[in-house]
Amino acid sequence: MKLITLLFSLCFIKVEAFRICSFNIQSFGESKIAKTEVMNVIVKVISRCDLMLLMEIKDSTNQVINKLMAKLNSQTETKDEFNVIISQRLGRKSYKEQYAFIYRKHLVAVKDVYQYLDHQDGDIDAFSREPFVVWFKTYKSEFVIIPQHTTPEAAVREIDELYDVYLDVKQKWKAENFIFMGDFNAGCSYVPKKYWKNIRLRTNQEFVWLIEDNVDTTVRSSTKCAYDRIVLHGKRLINSAVPGSAAVFDFMKAYGLTEAQALEISDHYPVEFQLNQMRKMKAKR
Repeated sequence: MKLITLLFSLCFIKVEAFRICSFNIQSFGESKIAKTEVMNVIVKVISRCDLMLLMEIKDSTNQVINKLMAKLNSQTETKDEFNVIISQRLGRKSYKEQYAFIYRKHLVAVKDVYQYLDHQDGDIDAFSREPFVVWFKTYKSEFVIIPQHTTPEAAVREIDELYDVYLDVKQKWKAENFIFMGDFNAGCSYVPKKYWKNIRLRTNQEFVWLIEDNVDTTVRSSTKCAYDRIVLHGKRLINSAVPGSAAVFDFMKAYGLTEAQALEISDHYPVEFQLNQMRKMKAKR
C-alpha cells in the first residue's frame, strides 16, 4: 500500500486542453504590421492559441511574418516560444497569398509537410490556393491539418475538392486523423443550402463539422455568415475534441474595440476548438 502511494505521489496524469485556431488575418502585409495598436491585438489573439493557422498573408519577402514572430516571441517566456512554418506564395497570376502555422515549440512539432500540387487528372487547378498540408505531432497525438482559403465564387467546388486532397494525403502518409480548417467562404450566397449535397466533405458522415451553419464568423454587423469552418476526421481525434469548445473568438468584444477598430485587424473572427491532451506529470511532495 505504501509503495502504491509513493508511486502515485511521484507521477500522475494531467489532462490539458490544447487550443487549435484558424484566422483569416485579411491582407496581412507591410501596412498592417506598421500599425502598433493593430499588431498588439493580433499578438494577443495568436497568443491565446497553441497552434494557429493564419491565412491571407501577402508579402513577397517573408519580412512580415518574421516581424510578427519577433513581436510575438518578445511577449513570451522562453518555454512558451512560438515557431512558424509557412507556405510558398500561392495563387493564380499575380495575386498571391501564403498559409502559415504558428505553434508553441514545447507543445507541438512538425512531422512532415506536403504542398498539394492540384494536378488531378481531369480536374487540374481546382484550387486558387492549394492546401499547404502539415502533419503535426503533440505529446499524445498526431494529426494532419489541411488548410484552405477558397475563392468565394468557387467555394462549393473547392470545399468539395478537399475530399480529393484527403484521399491523396491519406495514401501518401497513411495518417488517420485530419483537421480541415480555414476560410471556406462556406455560407451566405457563396454556398447556398441547396449546394451542400454536392460537397463530399459534408455528405460523408465520417467528417464532423464543428462550426455550425448558423454561426457568424464575420466582424461586420451587417453580415452574418459562417465563412470560417473546422472539420474533423478520425475517431481518435473526434473523441479527443473537448465538447463545446468549438467557437468563434470575438476579439472586438474581448478587447473592447469598436467595429471600426476591429475591422483594422480583420473582417473575420478566428475560429477554434480544443483537444484533450494526457500528460504524465511529477507531483510535488
